[in-house]
Amino acid sequence: MTPGRFWDGPECKRAFDVVVASLGLLVLWPLLLMGWVAATASTGENGWFVQQRVGRGGRPFDVYKLRTMRSSPNGGSFVTVRGDARITPVGAWLRAWKLDELPQLVNVVKGDMSFVGPRPDVPGFADALEGDAREILTVRPGITSPATLKYRDEEEILARRSDPETYNADVIFPDKVRMNVAYVRTRTLAGDLRIILDTLRGCGSGAR
Repeated sequence: MTPGRFWDGPECKRAFDVVVASLGLLVLWPLLLMGWVAATASTGENGWFVQQRVGRGGRPFDVYKLRTMRSSPNGGSFVTVRGDARITPVGAWLRAWKLDELPQLVNVVKGDMSFVGPRPDVPGFADALEGDAREILTVRPGITSPATLKYRDEEEILARRSDPETYNADVIFPDKVRMNVAYVRTRTLAGDLRIILDTLRGCGSGAR
């Protein structure tokens, strides 16, 4: 194996994920604990939010997040817009700084996810992928991705639409699929590091 293939291979990517996620949990557990307390107090429910997503190979797994929204009696929509009444003030702050995603470090250590990869979708979206789009399911889903960066203001974009769910299904979701397929075909470790850095630089942008 050539050096380039090693550094960009799945073994190196997985080793990077495990080491960095483990260190992150070791250092950030007090912040996670405080986030859980704040999320629990603001929503009146358990601050840990667990939701089934579709992962590599089409296998379902439980993704972990900090709860940022109050539960809706009728379940509500999977599409969230800026100003959604279900989002608590604490939740809005957690979402702006991406702190609600921190529990996904556990998913990374477990092997459900990677730092960089297509965001995992709920059943009903990932299951509908056809043709080349199925390539997305050949890799671990990620905490961030090129599509995540492009649509970091997705909630604001959807809030400006009269029918957010239709716009998401007809415009945003297909564009994300295209970008995710392109990522899967061209991913490198150096590219992943740039995506991670760009994600960190953008944290808090929704709070300004």
